[in-house]
Amino acid sequence: MDNNAAMRWAWPLTPRVSKRRNGGGNHYSAGDACPDFLCVGAQKAGTSWLYRQLERHPDFWMPPVKELHYFDELSRVPAVACARPRGERDRRFLENIKDLSAQSHLDLEDYARLFEPKGSLLSGDITPAYSMLSDEVIERIVDRFPNLKVIFLARDPVERAWSQLSMGVRLRNISPFDAADVDDVIRNLLNPGVLLRSHPSKIVARWKRYVRPELFRIYFFDDLERNPAELRRSILLFLGADPDKPSGRVKAKQNWDTGKEKLRLTDNVRSRIAKFFEQELKASAAELGGPAKHWPARYGFSLLIFALQLMDDFDLLFWCDWIA
Repeated sequence: MDNNAAMRWAWPLTPRVSKRRNGGGNHYSAGDACPDFLCVGAQKAGTSWLYRQLERHPDFWMPPVKELHYFDELSRVPAVACARPRGERDRRFLENIKDLSAQSHLDLEDYARLFEPKGSLLSGDITPAYSMLSDEVIERIVDRFPNLKVIFLARDPVERAWSQLSMGVRLRNISPFDAADVDDVIRNLLNPGVLLRSHPSKIVARWKRYVRPELFRIYFFDDLERNPAELRRSILLFLGADPDKPSGRVKAKQNWDTGKEKLRLTDNVRSRIAKFFEQELKASAAELGGPAKHWPARYGFSLLIFALQLMDDFDLLFWCDWIA
């Protein structure tokens, strides 16, 4: 598991152009190259499904690699180096990102030019690791691209974390461990690369501080499982694409990650992971809404008690403020 999740920003940033938030004046004209959207996660919540839906859709040109990792790794990842171009647009993109990766600092102007090949089509960057970006970098991105749409795919933290651990073992990114040993499981959950991705309420709150409400959307893995066609339609409408156009031969229900081998999750371990994430499950239910409202009940947690606790905390803060 990479330790990039700790977000140690060791490389310098270029000077900021403006301190305005998303919603101030544009820093680019309509004809300039720029991404139309970012999908900032969550990992193991349907981002690969989304990329495949968009890359085959006639209203989009998507980069030849799903995850650019520019803002967390400056694109220094093997997937970019090994990507195979599908045409002239892809070749231009790969040449540009190779040059961009040689720089030692964050350059939003050259990042914007990565999307020149899209022409009049829609395009964006789907990198789940952006869910862990710092406030400083998020603000820089939104200042430069004030009309940027942002998507977050949310998933039950228990299910998401277990899926990530299973993938990590399968891909040998983390050492095999005893999936029936609660202590071993908790030790892996405490890895920053897992832990920081498993708090959707905090991720959403951080991005919402900078992105205008009408440009930010939360979608749910629950809906990908329940009604993928409707989820696809909703996302395409938000991005400004035609949902009635097919994505080539890719069907909405096709999810290549389904059926991949996972670690066996025992009832005892599942219960312990749920307890580990209890407060986040309740916070997500209260703040994200939608299917997240039902997450705590899956594990026998009462959202009513959580709401009463919040009310008590609010009353205490109000009382302290009155005393002061």
